[in-house]
Amino acid sequence: MNVLRAITLTLVASVLFAGMSTLVRYAGEVVPVGQVVFFRAFFAIIPVVLVYAWRGELRDAVRTKRPLGHVGRGLFSIGGMFLNFASLARLPLVEATAISFASPFITVALSAIYLNEHVRLYRWTAVFIGFFGVLVMLWPQFNLSIFSGAAYSVAAIGSLCAIGAAVFNSGAVIQTRRLTDSETTASIVFYFSIICAIAGLATLPFGWVWPTPMQLAALIATGIFGGIAHILLTESYRFGPASLVAPFGYTIMLWVFLLGYFVFGEVPHLLVFIGSVIVVGAGLFVIYRERQLGLKRPHEVEGQPGPG
Repeated sequence: MNVLRAITLTLVASVLFAGMSTLVRYAGEVVPVGQVVFFRAFFAIIPVVLVYAWRGELRDAVRTKRPLGHVGRGLFSIGGMFLNFASLARLPLVEATAISFASPFITVALSAIYLNEHVRLYRWTAVFIGFFGVLVMLWPQFNLSIFSGAAYSVAAIGSLCAIGAAVFNSGAVIQTRRLTDSETTASIVFYFSIICAIAGLATLPFGWVWPTPMQLAALIATGIFGGIAHILLTESYRFGPASLVAPFGYTIMLWVFLLGYFVFGEVPHLLVFIGSVIVVGAGLFVIYRERQLGLKRPHEVEGQPGPG
């Protein structure tokens, strides 16, 4: 156990994930979502393969007893990544990131349904409070759409994409928990990247664009940042208890606010800040309760936070 190292790795991973989201936001203004997904997934494979090869664990990453299980998990991940990147292209960074943190609440509900997990009043209360926080964040966008007559405003569509991404990511977590019965973390991360890269590449006939040198660098960096962040976050759980490490993942909210402000000039609505505080507070309570109950967090399984 090395608590300081665990916290440091988590903080660095949060910075990298925030940087990745910023690059997705920048490239997504011009580059199609499928193309962004391909670069994010394909170039994430490079640091993952290098690290596992250096450790002598590459065979564990490739070996699998349940290929169809990885495909099922990959389908959820594809939906989550496509919708998440679509939301980042349409919403301020803070808002898209904060909504993505609704995923743990949806996971609690799905766990009760599909994993027969016994969810008691404490966690259900946190779930409802968390969803209330999401509604608070969404109100400015839908209020604008409803009362201005712009029923299909870009921001409203982005908000719906963010919610959809949270649902798909929760499904991926449920499938991941099933896979951990027989699969290694290395294989889960490896096949996640492979399947998402194939899905992104499949959109090539639908109109990719030729990126500028800056856009190409941003696209490649999304994958490198995402891959390294995954590794660092996974490593952090080797050195510290999840109940201590996981809350530091929420520091991404600070970084996306700063990057959104200085890079894109984004100043979120006051209700977005209020809703974010509610969502983060409810999320931290869910983490606390699940650690009390001895449940394995999705971060421990795959090293992937909400916005990844």
